Amino acid sequence: MKTVAFVPIKMNNERLPGKNTKKFSNGKPLINYILETLKNVNSVDEIYVYCSSEEIIDFLPEGVRFLKRDSYLDLSTTSFNEVLKYFARDVEADVYVLTHATAPFISSESFTKGIEAVRSGEYDSALSVEKLQEFLWKDGQPFNYNPSSIPRTQDLEPYYTETCGMYIYTHKLINEEGRRIGHHPYLVEVSKIEACDINNPDDFVVADAIAKMKDDALIRGGINRI
Repeated sequence: MKTVAFVPIKMNNERLPGKNTKKFSNGKPLINYILETLKNVNSVDEIYVYCSSEEIIDFLPEGVRFLKRDSYLDLSTTSFNEVLKYFARDVEADVYVLTHATAPFISSESFTKGIEAVRSGEYDSALSVEKLQEFLWKDGQPFNYNPSSIPRTQDLEPYYTETCGMYIYTHKLINEEGRRIGHHPYLVEVSKIEACDINNPDDFVVADAIAKMKDDALIRGGINRI
């Protein structure tokens, strides 16, 4: 089954201008993280960056293709599902892997789990989620626990939040139903670091700290191997 991964990119971000190509303290542009990870996913046949501006080409590593999209898809009034349908119209595949530059730390193993689940035919889609076991409130009241008998957090019923970092779906699902999540999705539980999503300046500061931690770990590992 042909599997295509793509990263939609807007160059006119409102909350954090230029975030997709913004450099971390180590000098590496944000977009490079997710693209390098995708290159390590053996089940992905092709990788695209889907952007209306050719400026993004300068940031693409070898093996990643650029596909120019209509500037209409950059408008805040455009439904994101339209972006997905336009891409599926332009690039034929059996399975699509949607991810974002703003989710730089999702692992190749998580991508592989989701792809294998959809390719098996047992699931019509897959998405990355973070497990949530916390004391939740709604409308001024405890939502998932009784204050008269406070449980351990690990005993709370788990909930799952979408991380927006990974969606995997079939050609049929996006073209016939216009959806990236089907009726029987596979949930790929990711770590808190993998769930990191960059939307504003504070998020970027946190991600930069994570990137530095990962760089330091690689350096220490290299020293230990000498």
